[in-house]
Amino acid sequence: MKFIESLKNVWKIEELRNRISVTLGLLLVYRFGAQVVLPGIDASQLSGLADSTDGGLLGLLNAFTGGAFANASVFALGIMPYISASIVVQLMGIAIPYLQKLQKEGASGQKKINQITRWLTIAICLLQAPGYLASLPALGIPTSAFLLGTGFLFYFSSVTILITGCIFAMWLGEKITDKGIGNGISLLIMVGIIARLPASFLQNAATRLEGNNVMLILFEIVLWFAIILASIMLVMGVRKIAVQYARRTASGGYEKSAAAGSRQYIPLKLNASGVMPIIFAQAIMFVPSLIGGSSFLKETSAGAWMQTNFADIFGFWYNLVFALLIIVFTYFYTAITVPTNKMADDLKRSGGFIPGIRPGSETSEYLDKIMSQITLPGSIFLALIAVFPAFIVKLMGVQQGWALFFGGTSLIILVGVAIDTMQQVNSYLLNRHYDGLMKTGKNRKAVA
Repeated sequence: MKFIESLKNVWKIEELRNRISVTLGLLLVYRFGAQVVLPGIDASQLSGLADSTDGGLLGLLNAFTGGAFANASVFALGIMPYISASIVVQLMGIAIPYLQKLQKEGASGQKKINQITRWLTIAICLLQAPGYLASLPALGIPTSAFLLGTGFLFYFSSVTILITGCIFAMWLGEKITDKGIGNGISLLIMVGIIARLPASFLQNAATRLEGNNVMLILFEIVLWFAIILASIMLVMGVRKIAVQYARRTASGGYEKSAAAGSRQYIPLKLNASGVMPIIFAQAIMFVPSLIGGSSFLKETSAGAWMQTNFADIFGFWYNLVFALLIIVFTYFYTAITVPTNKMADDLKRSGGFIPGIRPGSETSEYLDKIMSQITLPGSIFLALIAVFPAFIVKLMGVQQGWALFFGGTSLIILVGVAIDTMQQVNSYLLNRHYDGLMKTGKNRKAVA
C-alpha cells in the first residue's frame, strides 16, 4: 500500500508528471515505428526473417531493436549505430589530443563531442544499412516479397529511410533524456528488450508443458528472480569511505579537533560504470563474425572459425571474449566517469578529509586505489552475470530466447536502467513532495 501511495504522489508533482508523460509518449512513438515495414517489402512474407532471428547473435540484435530487425522496419538498425559511434569517440578520446581538449572544456566541449558522435553515427549507418538490405534474401525473405525489386531505387530509398530512422531514434533518446525521465538511449533499448520478454517466456513454457515439466518452469522462475536479485545487489552495492569535516568557529576558522567535526561518507559504487560496459562489449562482439564473413576472410579457415564461434552467443569463445571485454570496459568507463582528482580537490576546498590520509594528491591516490580494488570484483561479477545465459542453455536446455533474460546483456540493462529511472523519480519525490519509492518514512511538506 505504501508503494501505491508513492505512485499517487508521483502524479501530484506537475513537473514529474509531465516528464513521465513525455517519456511514455516518445517510447510509444519508437514502438510504433518498430512495426512500420520498409516501403517496397511485403509485410506478409516476413516469417522467414522472423525464424532466422529467433536465436543466436541475430536474435540478440533483434531483441535490442525490439523486433524491428525481424520486421524489416524503418527502425531496423535500432540505436546500435549510435552506441558504436559513442564507443569509437570515447576510445579515440584517449589518443587524440583534440578530443581530450574537448573533454576538459565542460558543457561546450561535450556539445562538440556529441556533434562528432552524431556525424559518426551517420557514417556507420551508411555502412550498416546496405549490408542489412543485402542480407535480407539470405535471412529468409523470398524474392517475391520485394514489390519494387532490389534495384537502385529500392536500395537508395531504403538506405535513406534506415539512416533517417536511426537518427530519429537517436533524437527520441536525447529528447527523453532532456525532457523526460531516465537515460533516453538506455530506455529505448530496455523497452525493446521488454517487448520480447512475454513471447520468449510463453514459448519456453509451452515446450516445458509438452514434456510435463511444470516444476522445471517454477524452478526457472525462482532462478530468474534470484539472478535479478544478484543484479540489483551489483548495481546498488557501494563502498563507503568515511570523511570528516572540521567545524567552522565563530571567527571563521576551523576547530583543530577533528573529533568536533561532522562525519560523512563518500559512496563509491561497486559497479560505477552501470550498464555501459555491457553495451560497449556487446556492440564490439558483432564485429568478429562480420569480419569472418567478409570477402577477404570468407573462404579462409580463420574466417570460417570466426563465423562459427562468434555467431553462437552461447558458445565458449564468444562468452570468454565477451567476459574479458566487459572487465576491460568496466575499468575504462569507471576511469572516465569517476574523477578521483576532482573529488579530492572538492573535498579539500570544502574543508573535508579522509581520516589518516593527507588532503590533495594523497587523497586522490587513495580514492583511485579503492576504486581499482572494488572495480575488479565488480567487473568479474558483472561478467559472470553477463555470460550466465550460456550456462542455462547448456545445463538446463532452456530455449535461447528465454535464456537471454537469465542475466546477460538483456537482464543487466533491464535492472540497471530500471533502477536508474526509479532513482530519478525518487529524487523528485524526496526533493519536491513526499518520501521516495524505495524507503518509508514521514511525509514532507511540498515545496512551492
